[in-house]
Amino acid sequence: MSNSTTITKQSLSVKKQTLASVITVIMAVALPQIIHVMGHVSGLGTSLGEIFLPMHLPIILAGLIAGPYVGAISGMLSPLLSFALTGMPTSIMLPFMMIELCAYGLISGLLKNSKLPCIAKVLTAQIGGRVLRAVSIFTAVYAFGHETLSLDIILTSITTGIFGIVLQWLLIPLVTYRLENKNEK
Repeated sequence: MSNSTTITKQSLSVKKQTLASVITVIMAVALPQIIHVMGHVSGLGTSLGEIFLPMHLPIILAGLIAGPYVGAISGMLSPLLSFALTGMPTSIMLPFMMIELCAYGLISGLLKNSKLPCIAKVLTAQIGGRVLRAVSIFTAVYAFGHETLSLDIILTSITTGIFGIVLQWLLIPLVTYRLENKNEK
């Protein structure tokens, strides 16, 4: 294989990763808006977003499908772009969501080629992201004296989002299985 062929294949890979990142960020910004509209129409407000965790789903999926770079970059940029366009997440929660989603994308991407079952990859990414989020909140409260945060938010976000967490266990393996089988054919 010549150098020009190798360079062309590498640049296509970068193009595909860039496209995957753009699509993931769009999905991670659009899905919460759809969920929030549904919450507004139903009278539940923004609580549906806290229940369904719609931003998490495309980030973990991107890591598993496109790898750690796409997952981490998409995870970092999605909450930032969403905040710039919609004001959500709130400015107080923005850095913690960026850390959490970046971790989801990075961890799921690093596990992309592992022999673990997909559900184990999703669970590992979820645990890793939540642990980093909890550590960052804990650090903000105790090391930097962040007075507007409460440590209660760590447990509350898990209990409120349990439906979304379980939904990720169901949907992400199905989508990855479907995409893998489509690529094999």
